[in-house]
Amino acid sequence: MIPGAQASAGDREVQAELTYGCDFPSGSQQVAVRVSATVPEKGKVDRPLQLTDVSTELTVSGEALADLSDGGAAGYTVETELSVNVAQGDRSAVATWAGTVEDPVAVPESGDLTFSSTGDVPTVTAGASGDLTFTAAKLTARLTPPKPDSASVEPLAVQLTCAPAPDQDLTLASVPVGGEPQGPSPEPSESQEGKASTADGTRSAGATPEVGNTPKASRQDGDAPRCVGDEEDQFSLNAYVTGYANVAKLKSATLFPVACTQIHQGATVLKFQDGHLHVLQDSTALLDYQGKTQLPPASGTFLTFGFTPTTATMEMTQIPPEAGPDGKPLPNIHSDLTILSPGNSVGTTTIDLMLQLRLYDVEVNGVPLDVGPNCRTSKPFALPLQGKMVLKDGVQTGYTLVTGGVLVGKVTLPPFSGCGVGEDLDDLFTASISGVPGAVKQVQAAPCAAAQHDPNVCTPEGQPVQVPKPQR
Repeated sequence: MIPGAQASAGDREVQAELTYGCDFPSGSQQVAVRVSATVPEKGKVDRPLQLTDVSTELTVSGEALADLSDGGAAGYTVETELSVNVAQGDRSAVATWAGTVEDPVAVPESGDLTFSSTGDVPTVTAGASGDLTFTAAKLTARLTPPKPDSASVEPLAVQLTCAPAPDQDLTLASVPVGGEPQGPSPEPSESQEGKASTADGTRSAGATPEVGNTPKASRQDGDAPRCVGDEEDQFSLNAYVTGYANVAKLKSATLFPVACTQIHQGATVLKFQDGHLHVLQDSTALLDYQGKTQLPPASGTFLTFGFTPTTATMEMTQIPPEAGPDGKPLPNIHSDLTILSPGNSVGTTTIDLMLQLRLYDVEVNGVPLDVGPNCRTSKPFALPLQGKMVLKDGVQTGYTLVTGGVLVGKVTLPPFSGCGVGEDLDDLFTASISGVPGAVKQVQAAPCAAAQHDPNVCTPEGQPVQVPKPQR
């Protein structure tokens, strides 16, 4: 039994009930937080220790409910991140316990709003014997409302930044660790930040606890293509994107499969204009699928002319920007952050992609239709995307390049050419698809900066941990 927690000796379940102050749009409000987990009875030196069945439950009441019900959302999707200090003696590290809520959360007309997020958490490896203690720290929760069918503007998510209330025991769990470090134990070297090591690379006694990878970092590779970042480039980001694009003529939408984007961040420029300080940055994004600047191939089925089922495989290829004087592609991402006052700012990010679409493996009403190898849009077309961010009283909502979020835009496909073998099918696809603007909604997950080796956003091989889900 540890202070601030309740444990069952047989199951090693712990539970802590805490109070946090959270920054809602209307101001700071108190929120009840319950953290529970299943904890190993004991651990061994230099062996990863894994907590399981971790959940973070928040209960919102009072005036704070008005901030959520004002948006009129039928239900919010919720993501939480709890920072946890992992300490052994006078050495400590920070782990992030991320979680999601399985079903959308509806705001009640009265009473309390309670939701519980769950997720896998990172392993922790102790470098010496002694008690390993887990203590709660800051908490963030992101509540994202659905976009109403009639809305033309993407609704802003509510980002709650929470700090523990004073004068309470924040201890979540304590695990005794036994054994001796592997190898000799001379004085620690400081050659590696965050861990002490010996000359032969083994961890020394008294080393800082090492936070490992979250089990979800294995990702489910079947759902996402390979996406490895550049560990040698401090300005390199790699992120997954996915989403929908409306095919206006067919009154339907096509799903962009999860794709890898390689991003090179440009220099930050400060500029004073219109009475405010602007933080400007130009960056470059290139699609990356098996070494090519394209999306993974995707199949879709539509009712051509409203009654004929047509299935085709789509290959979307990016036309890279022209090369600059240094031989590198010119920027196609432009970010503008306007500082309004301390803790208040607005930002806009625009991404301009040039793409070309090719169709193949076409079937009409189940019968193969030979369109040949060069059935594609007659010229490249532009896909402009835009994301907006609002920082109000220190609470951030919306999209930024380094946090991800929703990007929206419109695309108009040009006529098709090269379609058909023995007969010209260009007009068939042009009449079915081309010419009418269609709305596009893309979701970018949090990127990985492979050079930083952050296990919360990068797998050990430098791929993004987070894979986004498409939103209509």
